[in-house]
Amino acid sequence: MPISPKLAPEVAQANMAEIAPRYTAQEAIIEANRCLFCFDAPCIQACPTGIDIPSFIQKIANGNLTGSARTILTANVLGASCGRVCPTEVLCEGACVVLDREGEAVKIGRLQRYATDHVYEHGIQVLKPAAKKSGKKVAIIGGGPSGLGCAAELAQLGHHAAVFEKKPYAGGLNTYGIAYYKMTPRASLEEVEMIKGLGVEFRCGLEVGTHISIEEIEEQFDAVFLGLGLGGGARINIPGEDLPEVLEALDFIEQIHTDPLHKVPVGNRVAVIGGGNTAIDAVTQAKRLGAEKAVLIYRRGQDEMPAYEFEQEMAKKDGCEFLFHLAPVEILSGGAGHVVGLKLARTASTNGKVQILPGTEFVEAFDMVITAIGEQKQVALLKKLFPTLELDKRGVVVHNPDTGQTNLPHVFTGGDCGNGGREVVNAVAEGKKAARGIHSFFAGEKVAGPVQPSRYGVRGEPIGSGFDRPIRVPELEKDYAKQHK
Repeated sequence: MPISPKLAPEVAQANMAEIAPRYTAQEAIIEANRCLFCFDAPCIQACPTGIDIPSFIQKIANGNLTGSARTILTANVLGASCGRVCPTEVLCEGACVVLDREGEAVKIGRLQRYATDHVYEHGIQVLKPAAKKSGKKVAIIGGGPSGLGCAAELAQLGHHAAVFEKKPYAGGLNTYGIAYYKMTPRASLEEVEMIKGLGVEFRCGLEVGTHISIEEIEEQFDAVFLGLGLGGGARINIPGEDLPEVLEALDFIEQIHTDPLHKVPVGNRVAVIGGGNTAIDAVTQAKRLGAEKAVLIYRRGQDEMPAYEFEQEMAKKDGCEFLFHLAPVEILSGGAGHVVGLKLARTASTNGKVQILPGTEFVEAFDMVITAIGEQKQVALLKKLFPTLELDKRGVVVHNPDTGQTNLPHVFTGGDCGNGGREVVNAVAEGKKAARGIHSFFAGEKVAGPVQPSRYGVRGEPIGSGFDRPIRVPELEKDYAKQHK
């Protein structure tokens, strides 16, 4: 049977409500006062955008929300989004000194959201465009987090930035691909409006290479930033993959963001193929939208899942099931043209390579299958736009990590097409670095990043903040152990 919506409007809204609602004023002040306001703050080192976290939290404790938001947004123009979607457990909060002392880190992400929500709700523009304009123009291809980070920084450095986005609205995955219970599209679109206020031009619904040629772009602009992100979801290449109830995870999530929640169709028994954070988002939202059974199927063991552990735990609390060491070999239609089941086979890993075990096939009943096995690199499009652009063997754009500059001097990059796929906060930071690289390309002068002493004490000059060399917490602790041998 075809899949269909399952819930009444009010039930759908309640089920998909934010998992971490905004703090009240009293809650925010209490939480802010848990911070030790470290001078040598490891949380800054763990933030890819190098936000001065102790400073913005202290301003919340003192009641200065506008100043707090200014501190955040100056470092990370998408601070409101990142306050909602960052994996803080392995970044700033994972590095928090209070975590070691009390067993629970200061809730940096929720405090960041509290401060930034204040300025958006009151229409306060805390960032300003440069008073002096350079006359230089930069085309930003792709309106996702890296493109927005680049465009906003360029505007503040005095350059004109025009964002070309093929979808109706900018924001990329923040607008179309984040789990609804983490962040609604409204929060992302508010950030886009704020960036427009800096003088950034947006040309949405316009695809470069289709509606406008790269030759036209290069005639009109002095430099180009590639922020294309990744392409469509990878195929699993098994029989039945083209049945109508088989969806790619990001397409399913986009439908949740573009249609009324109570009108999003979902199966009674939903299988999600994959083990990453997108797979977790898909299986959790399927369950919250009314699926009786939502099952995540992964070809390896749980300890090998790339999804964050806290994401896995949340899915389990929602009633989602996990099946490990299984691979799909066929999606069954029963001759009716609709999904009725999934033929699975057990797997084993030999020298890190997964193999299907012959004779172990069995069938599970499902009426909807969502695939989440990764996204494809946009090699064909990149080569179409810039035939001589250098890509590595993964299909990722080769570039200088400090400036974003590629082998084509006027072309810069950042975000997923330059790093292969990381977090929103990484994309923003890389877009900002590329903007500073473009500024140096134009003006011959380097914009210095923020300075933050390391967690382990300083010998000689202090090193850069997390913006210059961000550290994930496992690496931080590994370095710490080396320092204390």
